[in-house]
Amino acid sequence: MKLMFISDIHGSLYWLEQALAKAEEEEPHTLVILGDFLYHGPRNPLPEGYNPQGVADKLNAYSQSGKSLAAVRGNCDAEVDQMLLHFPMMGDYVLILHEGRKIYATHGHGFSIDHLPALSPQDVFIQGHTHLPVAGVKDGITLLNPGSIALPKENNPNSYGVLENGEFLIKDFSGNIIKQIRL
Repeated sequence: MKLMFISDIHGSLYWLEQALAKAEEEEPHTLVILGDFLYHGPRNPLPEGYNPQGVADKLNAYSQSGKSLAAVRGNCDAEVDQMLLHFPMMGDYVLILHEGRKIYATHGHGFSIDHLPALSPQDVFIQGHTHLPVAGVKDGITLLNPGSIALPKENNPNSYGVLENGEFLIKDFSGNIIKQIRL
């Protein structure tokens, strides 16, 4: 079962369309969105193609197309965003059982790579929020962040993550592998 992770859309219809085009290529079983859907946030610049209503429409069409979608709330998301989006996205985390492992997926503004929930070795923790790609291990727990599709930081490229057959790849939109780790 292939999973694709995107995070930190921040209202960019342009970058969401790029990510959904990659989802068509990658053909994941489930697209997991790690928060910050519609609003750019007061600390961020307006992203390319800023169009929150267009993002909501595009995500609603994707969720109603029969494709599997899982989502969590980011620190820039609010109840009004849930009114626009036709799939649940206000949970602080989702647990995914994948190839015999538990994946704890969250935005990263509560529990984070630096403040983990109760997990066991061999579990996976994935977050967005920092806009920085991460693929590492701490105390036997795999720590992941796909980076941001719309507003990457520290000169990182716009990126997304794919998990399949025990390997997590962080890719840019040209198909280059930025980081990878075997679980």
